[in-house]
Amino acid sequence: MKREIIDPKSLELNDKVVAIKRVSKTVKGGRTMRFQALVVVGDGNGHVGAGIGKAAEVPEAIRKGKEAAIKNIVSVPLDKNSSVPHDFTGIFGSATVLLKRAPEGTGVIAGGPARAVIELAGIKNIRTKALGSNNKVNCVLATIEGLKSMKTPEQYAALRGKTVGEILG
Repeated sequence: MKREIIDPKSLELNDKVVAIKRVSKTVKGGRTMRFQALVVVGDGNGHVGAGIGKAAEVPEAIRKGKEAAIKNIVSVPLDKNSSVPHDFTGIFGSATVLLKRAPEGTGVIAGGPARAVIELAGIKNIRTKALGSNNKVNCVLATIEGLKSMKTPEQYAALRGKTVGEILG
């Protein structure tokens, strides 16, 4: 199945810095300190992306992370009550994020890293649980992996050559 190509210039993107950490590299003269920023961008309407930037200063790391996130934007299917179409598990590295569909009025029930991705994707009703690793980078990437792997009932029906009514029962 082909993925749609998303033009980031046509989207009105918001960004959120999920994590900033200081990293160091030991060289002959001592340690060189740098900053790593994990940034998530989204339009609140089914498009979200994440990126990592690394630089000597924090603002530069955030800028680089935002640029990387814009390059990695994916499309997320939403159902009529601003939730995900079905339950799914996203896996990246040793991090596993369980994404469960929720009825209207539930709100966003998610931990910090997954919450940033879900809010910027425009999902209003969902339950999530991070399993395995609690590494912020891997949790964000596992959430995005789970969201981009989801399909709508129409897409499943087209794959199987059936109608939506037959798929949903």
